[in-house]
Amino acid sequence: MKGAARQAVVGAFVLGGLALGLAAIVLFGKFNFFHPSVRAAIVFQDSIAGLSVGAPVTFRGVRVGAVESIAIEFDPKTYVAFIPVTVALEPGRALVVPVGDGDTVDLADLIQRGLRAELNVQSFVTGQSEIDLDFDPGSPATLHPEATHLPEIPTRQSTLQKATEQLSQLPLRELADNSTATLKSLRALVEKLDQELPPLIDSLKATSDRSEQTVVTAEQAIKALQDRLDTTLAAIGAVAATGNRQLDQRGAELHTLLATSNQTVLQVRDLLGNLQALTSERGQTRANIESTLRDLAAAAASLRGFASDVEHDPQLLLTGRRP
Repeated sequence: MKGAARQAVVGAFVLGGLALGLAAIVLFGKFNFFHPSVRAAIVFQDSIAGLSVGAPVTFRGVRVGAVESIAIEFDPKTYVAFIPVTVALEPGRALVVPVGDGDTVDLADLIQRGLRAELNVQSFVTGQSEIDLDFDPGSPATLHPEATHLPEIPTRQSTLQKATEQLSQLPLRELADNSTATLKSLRALVEKLDQELPPLIDSLKATSDRSEQTVVTAEQAIKALQDRLDTTLAAIGAVAATGNRQLDQRGAELHTLLATSNQTVLQVRDLLGNLQALTSERGQTRANIESTLRDLAAAAASLRGFASDVEHDPQLLLTGRRP
């Protein structure tokens, strides 16, 4: 009886352990009996270095699945290699959500609405990569039905791949040659400056010394000129003061001179008035003067006649003209 009870306890303990292990596998493992995963394929043509089985599949940073398998298919006719990556998506996470009474949005509808996949670096330290999903309706949907029979999510270039492609299109050889030529030019310029700068510095130093001496000389000359200007200004001030005193002294004399000049002008005006009265056509004085002038003209005519007679007969001076 004791042995049977002991075996029953051991059996119960073993069954309990198996039940706990099964529950742990169901709860924490990759089994999902209530929300079965959706399998899809993502076909890459470029390198997927760093991507491995079990790598996360995210939607804007939220994990919605994992990489299930990675294969490679090579077409010997076109020498084109395709890398189909099978992913297991978990609809219960976020990718497929209910939109009505029991209806769900399927993966084909999401792809038609612009769902795209891109390869991103998960960690620059370890070099591991992951697949990130997002909506990009503007990106072309290139499918590869010959590479997989699963629903295919089209791919798009990641930011790193775009940057790599742009860098690959840069004329690196030309840039390198230009950089080398620029470095050579800079080296030649530095060598030339090393040769020419010391004499130039010495010349600048000598010029600076001469300039300093010139400034000192100019300062002394300006100071002497300032002293002379002060003396000149003082002399001009003295002359101005003397002139003011002389003007004050000659003020009375100038006043008297102006009064005398005024009286003289008045007398000259009266004299001009008298002369105007003498020379007036209606004045008596002018008539007398004209009468006198006529008499003088007649007397002069008589004298000319007498002189003519004397010239012909000088005796007339002694005997006179006979009646």
